[in-house]
Amino acid sequence: MATQESSYKVDALISKDIEAYLDQHQNKSLLRFITCGSVDDGKSTLIGRLLYDSKMIFEDQLAALEADSKRVGTQGQEIDFALLVDGLAAEREQGITIDVAYRFFATEKRKFIVADTPGHEQYTRNMVTGASTADLAVILIDARKGVLTQTRRHSYLAHLIGIRNVVLAVNKMDLVDYSQEVFDKIVADYTEFANEIGIKNFVPMPISGFKGDNIAGPSENTPWYDGPSLIGHLETVDVDLDAALAEPFAMPVQWVNRPNLDFRGFSGLIASGTVKPGDAIRILPSGRTSTVSRIVTMTGDLDQAGAGQSVTLTLADEVDCSRGDVIATADHPPQVADQFQATIVWMDDEALLPGRAYWMKLGSRTVSATIQHPKYAIDVNTMAELSAKTLSLNDIGVAEVYTDRGIAFEPYGDNHALGGFILIDKATNHTVGAGMIDYALRRSQNVHWQAVDISREAHAAQKNQRPRLLWFTGLSGSGKSTIANLVEKKLHAMGKHSFLLDGDNVRHGLNKDLGFTEADRIENIRRVGEVAKLMTDAGLIVLTAFISPFRAEREMVRSMLPDGEFFEIFVDTPLAVAEERDVKGLYKKARAGQIANFTGIDSPYEPPESPEIRIDTTSETPEAAAERIVATILGQE
Repeated sequence: MATQESSYKVDALISKDIEAYLDQHQNKSLLRFITCGSVDDGKSTLIGRLLYDSKMIFEDQLAALEADSKRVGTQGQEIDFALLVDGLAAEREQGITIDVAYRFFATEKRKFIVADTPGHEQYTRNMVTGASTADLAVILIDARKGVLTQTRRHSYLAHLIGIRNVVLAVNKMDLVDYSQEVFDKIVADYTEFANEIGIKNFVPMPISGFKGDNIAGPSENTPWYDGPSLIGHLETVDVDLDAALAEPFAMPVQWVNRPNLDFRGFSGLIASGTVKPGDAIRILPSGRTSTVSRIVTMTGDLDQAGAGQSVTLTLADEVDCSRGDVIATADHPPQVADQFQATIVWMDDEALLPGRAYWMKLGSRTVSATIQHPKYAIDVNTMAELSAKTLSLNDIGVAEVYTDRGIAFEPYGDNHALGGFILIDKATNHTVGAGMIDYALRRSQNVHWQAVDISREAHAAQKNQRPRLLWFTGLSGSGKSTIANLVEKKLHAMGKHSFLLDGDNVRHGLNKDLGFTEADRIENIRRVGEVAKLMTDAGLIVLTAFISPFRAEREMVRSMLPDGEFFEIFVDTPLAVAEERDVKGLYKKARAGQIANFTGIDSPYEPPESPEIRIDTTSETPEAAAERIVATILGQE
């Protein structure tokens, strides 16, 4: 019996020890950091070493690691720590990292989440992803190679994204015989570059991820180095976690929480500041005001909540608030604008198309945005501002961004959550760019909609018709202009008020400054769309006959108009038939190389996927097509 009681006491003591350990571990501060640099600088090896030295590898993992190291032929049959991180088969085959790998480890003093990002230039976009949530960057440099272009690019991106704690880890010191001269030369080169891009302070240290020098403790191989070890620095570096709490309160709404008729709350992650019941708030972009009633969480109501916490707020008034809105302190709310200057990192193989509409996602708000021609691109080697007409993969540039509505924001330097955005291609749904808002353009604050007494409905009623935009699209020579002209003649004969905007005619005046490059075609359609919208506001039935080869631009024009007013009419003529007609002789010139960027020859045409009306000109005459279009349009009034 006494033995059983002793066993219970031992179990109780063990249980208390475990609870104490878990409590201590839970209350440790968390540091998120990123390792970056050029390809094969040893980032994965370093992270593997950190996991090993912090005792975060289980015995079965270590056994598998040793076996894998022997299989891939690691020098001297030592452990290849990179294999702990390079989990993708392609990475193991090539010996490089091509994705962002996140790893967790902890020491007695702190918890860590480290992002191992790819060093190869074509995967720079993955580095941006990893850096977006990091508090510190470990910039690795191969001691044999020194400062490389990718080292500069990653350093500039880390600084641009707002990382202010930088470690310059000169790796593979064992391969240069731990030479202080080599180390000092690399530090001097990097210091010169860091000063150019605004990195004020960084901590240089000579390391060997493979051998473990200066990783967990000081190395006997570098007696000339008296700085901290890498883990020692990571454990003690001061990360300003209170900065976000000191800012004015702001929370993007991610979800309107309505479980029943008696509860309506607004859920989100607090981006900055603190909030408590009774605080006056303003909802943006609408500007409506109210006060906070409750701060609701899964574990109960809170008396106060701050940056980094996910909460649900209930308000004293029934105000209009939805996903994408920002709830902010009433006295110091974020700005609202629809035109910005932004720094953009282009992350797609297809270059930026100025004027094309992309989805822009900032916080929980998604809007349509167009990027203007870049003011300049940045050379990461010299920091020179270079003239640029577009941005290609990995380019960094500054450009103006126009959104289709006002959005709440803060400059990225003041608030990362309210100033950072991504760009998404509307056709492919691929993330193509990341951006940081610098400031709102002054004209976005000074130009306002002028209220008018005669509405578009009044204009339409006066003409006794419903405004329409009949958008004829198809290859050159398909018969768009012929059919559009017949449709307008029939509408005019019926007493309808209409106007035909023809592609060639518009290029004689409004768009005479535009060529036929992809970017110019996009701008051509944007301008025509804006003019057509104004004409429908006047109550007219507008007809346009343009090749308009890209779906994205046709959808952009559709989005300008109320539902049901845009009719996409696809004049479907096979290329061979259109080329055989060749009324203007353009196909012949294009085939001879006298015309560049000609649709169907050396420039693509993207046919509509779901047009309102499709005309097959191989089986339907222009007259019959016009009759069917008029009957369809007027039959819906």
